[in-house]
Amino acid sequence: MSASRTSSVAVLGTGIMGAAMARNLARAGLDVRAWNRTRAKAEPLAAHGITVADSPGAAVRGADAVLTMLHDGPAALDVLRAAAPDLAPGTVWVQCSTAGLEGLAELAAFADGNDLVLLDAPVLGTRQPAEAGELVVLVAGPQDACRAAAPVFEAVGSRTLRVGDDAADGAATRLKLVINSWVLTVTHGAAEALALARGLGVDPQHFLEAVAGGPLDLPYLQAKSRLLLENALTPPSFATATAEKDARLIVAAAEAAGVRLDVAAAGAERFRRAVAQGHGEQDMAASYFASFGAPH
Repeated sequence: MSASRTSSVAVLGTGIMGAAMARNLARAGLDVRAWNRTRAKAEPLAAHGITVADSPGAAVRGADAVLTMLHDGPAALDVLRAAAPDLAPGTVWVQCSTAGLEGLAELAAFADGNDLVLLDAPVLGTRQPAEAGELVVLVAGPQDACRAAAPVFEAVGSRTLRVGDDAADGAATRLKLVINSWVLTVTHGAAEALALARGLGVDPQHFLEAVAGGPLDLPYLQAKSRLLLENALTPPSFATATAEKDARLIVAAAEAAGVRLDVAAAGAERFRRAVAQGHGEQDMAASYFASFGAPH
């Protein structure tokens, strides 16, 4: 494939993350075409000079690179299959969805069978860093493809961490699962501490003030607690339903590696209960509600 720098990008999936990434790509001067299964979610991007396509094929036609930011691996595979007739051989596929190891293997097989150059490129960050173009891009793939996709990485992120040469090996996806295991653990810790405070009649502000500035404090603890205390769970930074999906991918990867993750497994169940209570589209701090038997 050519190592020329990417100048046109098709963004497939314009949810919380994809829409922000598309806007930053356009702001950086790239020709951006966007598609979303629910077109209404993509239409506001037109105001930013982005072409909103009616189909995945129309979005990828003639694009130097394709960026997928979809719910999971099966969703990404379904969309790329729909776009396949319009994908030019050698197109760089920047796969940013959190797909898990099994999902990535299916995506890599599709890329190989359709002469696409896959970059395993999940990102670290949620709504705010996505909107600010300050994501951390974790990428594995051929050096020339990474070089060609550099304008994409530079537009959406503050830095890029290249962790391997072979996208199919999943080095970036494996790293993302490790990072997300920590993110979800911290989220549950904050949620459970506040739930316990409620149950014991403790002022949650006293808890936060007691740990503030010390070794037990975390910016993430303060941020997630603020969302709960201010009833500001929508719009989500990271939705509970998506967090449950990621938690299950983490547990599955651990089991395949012979590693038992009791906390991650319990966390997936907490998210499931919160989703069942109607909090799926709220921020994942809604894990808090799983501590109570009835809606709170």
